Amino acid sequence: MYGALWRVLPGPWPVKLLILLVLIALALWAMVTWLFPWIDTFLPDLLPEGDVTISET
Repeated sequence: MYGALWRVLPGPWPVKLLILLVLIALALWAMVTWLFPWIDTFLPDLLPEGDVTISET
């Protein structure tokens, strides 16, 4: 898959690398902006947020 993506991108390898870095940054931005907040709406029901106790043994 990565080889196919690399072959599809235009330009020499520095341009391909720059395009891939921009695509990765956009994907991370989209996840932080939309995906993770959407998932967080389900997590309060699944994870105890305030009931955590840490003790030294």
